[in-house]
Amino acid sequence: MTDHAPLKRFIFLLLGEFSQLPFSCAVETLRHANRFSDYVVYDWALAGIGGEFVTASNSIEIKLDFGLEDTKRNDVIIVCGGLNIRKHTTQPILNWLRKEARKGTQIGSICTATYVLAKAGLLDGKRSTIHWENLDSFEEEFPEVDLQKTVFTMDGNRFTAAGGVSPIDLMLSIISKDMSQDAANWVADQMIYNSARTEKDGQRLSIPTRIGVRHPKLANVIKMMEENIEEPISPSLLAQEVGMSTRQLERLFRRYLDRSPKRYYMELRLQKARNLLMQTDMSVINVALACGFTSPSHFSKCYRSQYDTTPYRERGSQAGEK
Repeated sequence: MTDHAPLKRFIFLLLGEFSQLPFSCAVETLRHANRFSDYVVYDWALAGIGGEFVTASNSIEIKLDFGLEDTKRNDVIIVCGGLNIRKHTTQPILNWLRKEARKGTQIGSICTATYVLAKAGLLDGKRSTIHWENLDSFEEEFPEVDLQKTVFTMDGNRFTAAGGVSPIDLMLSIISKDMSQDAANWVADQMIYNSARTEKDGQRLSIPTRIGVRHPKLANVIKMMEENIEEPISPSLLAQEVGMSTRQLERLFRRYLDRSPKRYYMELRLQKARNLLMQTDMSVINVALACGFTSPSHFSKCYRSQYDTTPYRERGSQAGEK
């Protein structure tokens, strides 16, 4: 390779319990981009609190290059999150990111670290995404962020990737802009990655694939349920929307999902409630309202039936872990 200054240096800010898969996907994509060129296009360094070591969520310890130091021109910061993101969103981290943002530094996030950028106020009005498991709690806490359910987003000098293998898609998009589409295609081939996705692609499997049933009317009803958690729609109206009788809808759910529409809807609402209890500081009453329960006692009864504990105990156990 010839002597050229790297086009960009990526500073990976590794938070405690970060998820190693998305981090590795990002680094490996950059490594292959360098192989395509006759010089080092991208460089990277690992930063973190203390500047010595950080432990990933899989218990692997990673050696850091430095702590929270000033970045250089053309540096790009990528914050990498994982488990217990609220716990690892510390004031020094927020202060450093805000300082770097004031300098005009390009800053992005991987997996749950979108929470950190939002907490620092760096995503207000920006299109952003986060791992699907954290979408509900994030939306409740940061209504000012233009939250998407896509694999990654790029909006001005901010970008976010949902986690898992989505950083490959993000980096391929960056490589295609910085280098060429041919370079991005070559890198994808090297990684045996033949389904590169765009900013418009969703994170999760389609509803028919997810439930293992390819019935368009059933998929449409489930989609309506998922989009109307706070104000649930009655089974009769759901049936009407897809041109069926309530009895036909009942038979459809029994046949393919072995439960009634009402039971399936309740499970969706309780799953969202559990996510909010575990990932936010919302009061139990507000969680109940956000999930379509107007009576706290009814919410508690349904929650206990599903999870064998009360919402208050669930909240208490999570507080204890942190």
